[in-house]
Amino acid sequence: MGEPRYSRRTLLAAVGVVIATAVGVVTYVSSPSSQVVEQQIAKADSANRTPAAKPTIRYERVYSAARRREVTLAFYLPTGANSRGLPMSILLHGLHGDARHAAVGNLPEVLTTAVAKGSVPAFGFVAVDGGDNYWHEHVPGDDPMAMLLDEVPRWLKERGYGEPFAVTGVSMGGFGSLLYARRRAERGDPIAAAAAISPGLLTSWPEMAKRRAFKDEAEWAALDPLRHPASTGSTALGVWIGDRDRFIEGTRRFIRDVRPEVGTVKDGGHDDGLYRKVTPDVVRFLAKYAKRAV
Repeated sequence: MGEPRYSRRTLLAAVGVVIATAVGVVTYVSSPSSQVVEQQIAKADSANRTPAAKPTIRYERVYSAARRREVTLAFYLPTGANSRGLPMSILLHGLHGDARHAAVGNLPEVLTTAVAKGSVPAFGFVAVDGGDNYWHEHVPGDDPMAMLLDEVPRWLKERGYGEPFAVTGVSMGGFGSLLYARRRAERGDPIAAAAAISPGLLTSWPEMAKRRAFKDEAEWAALDPLRHPASTGSTALGVWIGDRDRFIEGTRRFIRDVRPEVGTVKDGGHDDGLYRKVTPDVVRFLAKYAKRAV
């Protein structure tokens, strides 16, 4: 009998640490020490990397005291970049989403390709499960905003990444990104940039009430970015939306009133097609501030 033939991929799968997918290298870890494995795999794969470099995606489970539950941390990183001190943008998912599905469109691929070409400095995204309540404490004892403000920086530091220099959000996460920028400004520690894609900005309480994310109109009004246009302070803002998006009215008003650094309305809806159109611009916008964060 001859020796059994095992490919390198098969052996890695047997260890149960890494799974290669069509979108990149996905690493499942339980502690920061597993980064060694990720680095070894990235090095081994570098010789076979295609011209359009694939992102590295890592998932990890951590306990959030602010949310009183375990949550998933998802890291979307440009493959080959040194993760030590890497500037990070928090990435906020939309309604009914989670950390594993926060990177809409082709955002990680666009970032990785741009970094590989040298057209932008290296930075990454970190996403975390936030529930369905517009990133605020709607349910007593479940405070996703406190998680973002107080726990995510610590989790990043423990794993060797840089502190969050920016926040990026989609739909409900777009609303949340503006709220996060406001909270950081209120603390006297503003982030450099906030990118809101198709932000969930509504102009009608009956419409917002359908989402059951606020106990009443007064709570919504107290948090609504449309009612607090100057609340993000010195944070540079970028906003992107499709002209057929259900949030277009509120977002047009926000762009008109706030005059963000980038305020773009493109042909499209609240969907993947629109997201793929705007992700290159989102990456370029964030990259300006990532460079300053290095």
